[in-house]
Amino acid sequence: MLPTVILPGYLESADVYLPLQQALTALGTPTTTVPLRKRDWLPTLGGRSMIPILRQLDRTINEALTNHQATQINLIGHSAGGWISRIYLGEIPYTIHGDVTESAKLWDAKSKIATLITLGTPHLSGERWTRKNLDFVNNNYPGAMYPDLEYICVAGKSIYGEKKLGQWLAYSSYQQTCGIGNTWGDGITPIEAAHLAGAVNITIAGVKHSPRAAGIWYGSPEVRSQWTEYLK
Repeated sequence: MLPTVILPGYLESADVYLPLQQALTALGTPTTTVPLRKRDWLPTLGGRSMIPILRQLDRTINEALTNHQATQINLIGHSAGGWISRIYLGEIPYTIHGDVTESAKLWDAKSKIATLITLGTPHLSGERWTRKNLDFVNNNYPGAMYPDLEYICVAGKSIYGEKKLGQWLAYSSYQQTCGIGNTWGDGITPIEAAHLAGAVNITIAGVKHSPRAAGIWYGSPEVRSQWTEYLK
């Protein structure tokens, strides 16, 4: 199998993905997580540039290709890691924040990726602090844009958003993301935002958004076989 790289979700560190990393390696795909720490996300707060994350993603992928003498990898993006991965794949220079020039070349990497798997990724958002980045992604790379790349988009269906105890956070997050609070999702990302037109779209019952959440998340042994079968 091809090597696999995991890109953590927003404000997450690599250590929490270690059980998933080990499980995927045991399946036969040598897996590495982009070695992010929580503080590595600080420069991106408030809708700022994702260049610091793209730099580490690019370095990790190039190391995986070299170490395993491979020409492509599987890329797994959890939460925001999914749409950041779409920036990395695309050919249009991500210079919208003015912090890099086209010479940075931290994009146009689709030839390195065989499969993109997104787990609970909000591929759309009405949140003002993410709009600039996500508008760049969706205006330039709508849906499963590249036909030679397989897109697998996984959503969780565990919490229905309502204005009541235990469901208020989900309601608020769904409403900010897709404009509707009374809908199903993983507690953070509503199902409709986690899927992409033209992708293989999967919804898994009972799955919560975060690897730190109590219960089942996307990488839990009970459910991960529903998407790991798409790893090349």
